[in-house]
Amino acid sequence: MSIKEVAELAGVSIRTLRHYDDNGLLKPAEVSPSGYRHYSEENLKTLQQILFFKELGFPLQKIKEIIESPSFDRLGALELQRHLLIEKQKRLAKMIALIEKTIQSEKEGMEMSSEEKFAVFRFDNNPYEREAREKWGDQAVNAAEAGIAGLTGDEKSALAAEMNGIYRELAAIRHTDPRAQGAQTAIRKWFDFLNRHFGNYTPEAFKGLGQMYIEDSRFTKNIDQFGEGLATFMAAAMAEFANQTEE
Repeated sequence: MSIKEVAELAGVSIRTLRHYDDNGLLKPAEVSPSGYRHYSEENLKTLQQILFFKELGFPLQKIKEIIESPSFDRLGALELQRHLLIEKQKRLAKMIALIEKTIQSEKEGMEMSSEEKFAVFRFDNNPYEREAREKWGDQAVNAAEAGIAGLTGDEKSALAAEMNGIYRELAAIRHTDPRAQGAQTAIRKWFDFLNRHFGNYTPEAFKGLGQMYIEDSRFTKNIDQFGEGLATFMAAAMAEFANQTEE
């Protein structure tokens, strides 16, 4: 594939791909005598890895060190990246729920305890973060954490508004059949939202996340703020969506 084709496929600029080539991060499989870059399937796999690491906040130099290491395991990296992205999604969901709770307490003149105000800012119990530190080092994970914290206020607000809009739409139909067309159309919006903002969710991963909504009481409590029984409805709709998509 040409550099233009790869740029369009991956949603990155030609300038970015040239930069990756110049610093040795992603060398094209072939450069023609006239200077045209041509990328192989293996190049595309490497580019995918780079973009996953970037989404997690890893600096380019560290990404280069990781993927060039003799011990680098692509499949193992993908599995750990999936876990880290799901943890990122869970973390943002908790933060958004805390923002909603804080706004509500301000409106109603209620005082939150100190523990409630800062409960979601402790991330020391994430087993996947510990595994990532063991695999890729503290520096890389610290940089990733900084990237997560780097969302602007407007970005967080826009993300929260979009998420809450989907929750409210689903809450309004939570008493209907989760297998019905209306429920499936609405749950697809949630599937698309997660894939736009939090990584590549397969239908099976999406189904597993829905199961977590009813197995983890913290998720259930946060989601059911939009309507009692919403978490159960979403889990069923997500499972049906996954089953239909995989058929």
